[in-house]
Amino acid sequence: MIALERRPQASTAWTWAAPLMAVVLTMIFGGLLFAALGKDPLVAIRTIFWDPLFGEFASFYRPQLLVKGAPLVLIAIGLSFGFRAGIWNIGAEGQYILGAICGAAVGLALYPSEARWLIFPLMIAGGALGGFLWAMIPGLLKVRFNANEILVSLMLVYVAEQLLAAMALGALKNPEGMGFPGSRNLAQWDSSVSWIDRSAGLHWGVLFALGAVVAAYALMARHVLGFQIRLTGQSPRAAAFAGVRPNRLILVCLGLAGALAGLAGMFEVTGPAGQITIDFNVGYGFTAIIVAFLGRLHPVGILLAGGIMALTYIGGEIAQNQLGTPAAAIQVFQGMLLFFLLAVDVLTHYRLRLGRKAPAPAPRPAPAPEAAE
Repeated sequence: MIALERRPQASTAWTWAAPLMAVVLTMIFGGLLFAALGKDPLVAIRTIFWDPLFGEFASFYRPQLLVKGAPLVLIAIGLSFGFRAGIWNIGAEGQYILGAICGAAVGLALYPSEARWLIFPLMIAGGALGGFLWAMIPGLLKVRFNANEILVSLMLVYVAEQLLAAMALGALKNPEGMGFPGSRNLAQWDSSVSWIDRSAGLHWGVLFALGAVVAAYALMARHVLGFQIRLTGQSPRAAAFAGVRPNRLILVCLGLAGALAGLAGMFEVTGPAGQITIDFNVGYGFTAIIVAFLGRLHPVGILLAGGIMALTYIGGEIAQNQLGTPAAAIQVFQGMLLFFLLAVDVLTHYRLRLGRKAPAPAPRPAPAPEAAE
């Protein structure tokens, strides 16, 4: 008989071992998935996790780790604030889209301009503001009407996708594009280029992601806001006694998440993507949820988890081109990673007990009837 016994306190060892075990289990069962698709499982796993780093064309693929990892880390850092406080923002994808739209709109509105030194900072401010305002919708509805932030933020993703299509076909459409949907190519406009070293995969979004990791670590470890976030997540009742204002904390956490997701969208549209298109969003906002939990909601852990998830993106594209695996296989692979993380994470709070099933207690005999007097 296998039983779960609750631990007196969470296991520190399992807290950090669970993500590693989840990655190993994902490799094992991912290999079985590829075997079911008729592919050599060892070759598929090697292609995803080894070839981008040490394969024949690794020098070409390594810079892509920064390109793919930067938006994931930036978004996941923002989400981690709310998750640690028990505020569930599932709509980072929509905030990412709005940041891209607003940042691109600022740049396109000023095109062409002589004040080139000013345009890019204004685009950064526009991207952060766009994501912030989009995140304030579920925040204000939560504070004012106690609306469920999970449902509201998630539904707003679909609204943002429709708005993205409307912008690509309407207000932000390239007037010189001969009728094709999409904005001007911002990456070719030197006043808004976000690349620092394209050959190395380095753009301003990478530096902002690293800065967000450092700032989040300092905030959570040294600032009173970090203490309030941690206390609220661990014990809302104790947080109330400590004077934490829950409504203000909801708005702060959602606002930070929205601003960082908006920045990720802005840097993506001025760098790797280059323009606003109908299919601009590729699911970074949803994948960042996996990154946040795989990194244990810790800034350094999120940085490492972002690298692992970026590796699956790049390795998945290589496997698709070289092995002919379906495009959806890598999404299943990423979903398995979250599934196994949640499954193994049970051992953080519970321990397994093995033993024989205890026999059922024998029925007690009925009391003898009292003698009649």
